[in-house]
Amino acid sequence: MMIPNRVNPMKLLQVCENGEMTAAIRENGSCRVMPGWTVSSLLVAADADGVSVKSMVEQRLSEMERSGQGRTVIVPSDLLMPFLPKEVWGCGCTYAPSADFRDGELGTRDGMYSYVHKPENRPETFFKGTARVCVGPNAPIGIRRDSTFTAPEPELGIVTGSRLGVLGYTLGNDVSAWDIERENPLYLPQSKVYKACCSLGPVFVTPDEISDPYALQMTCTIRRGAETIFEGSASTSLLQRTFEELIDYVGRSNIVPTPTVILTGTGIIVEQDAALQPGDVCSIHVPEIGTLSNPAALV
Repeated sequence: MMIPNRVNPMKLLQVCENGEMTAAIRENGSCRVMPGWTVSSLLVAADADGVSVKSMVEQRLSEMERSGQGRTVIVPSDLLMPFLPKEVWGCGCTYAPSADFRDGELGTRDGMYSYVHKPENRPETFFKGTARVCVGPNAPIGIRRDSTFTAPEPELGIVTGSRLGVLGYTLGNDVSAWDIERENPLYLPQSKVYKACCSLGPVFVTPDEISDPYALQMTCTIRRGAETIFEGSASTSLLQRTFEELIDYVGRSNIVPTPTVILTGTGIIVEQDAALQPGDVCSIHVPEIGTLSNPAALV
């Protein structure tokens, strides 16, 4: 089967092919499978060679064309995580609503969250975890059993690596136990890091497919059965920090493995009356990337 070298748009995903996680290129309702490659291995190869991910994929497609490998399949309904991150980092208070909510609702009288929102101060960054705590599309996100206020945090994810450049983008859900952080900000790791505390997907998108990453409109809905109990939206134009600045701080005096996801913070605040319950379905949508949906479950 002949495989054209040029691929547009460049949205990468992962499917299960012959029992193995395999990279594929999404094209409307179908995808081209790339045997022998995962999206992570493509990202590592591109970062190591200092070329774009799109260029690396096109090189591999040329090789597949010459060898007669590769095939087109229907996009499966059970997509895997688009890649396995070596690390995931979170950023907080990059949007004003997040800083204001945490200062107000979490009872911090000294404005500590608003302080890190100011561009002249260091941003808040924290280690979210590794692929061990992450899930992909349609897999359950976790509600801590010791939490009464676990909520989604819809975020744009920057994918970076050892060269500290932007390899691409994905969507992320920085699921957080707000009541635990509310009790004491020093409990942040317990609020943020636990089983299934992060979802990523549905695809990895190369930078050239997004004309302006600071003009993305993100929406989030939570459905409980047939009822929509929450709906909110925000634009990445409201981000207080640049992607380069966030990557710089994560990379300071730190070795950043490829691929690493930096979740850029949320501008959509889910309050306690819409706290996640088992069976709720949370959906995050950006037209240029797609929809990341996950049911919620106790962990």
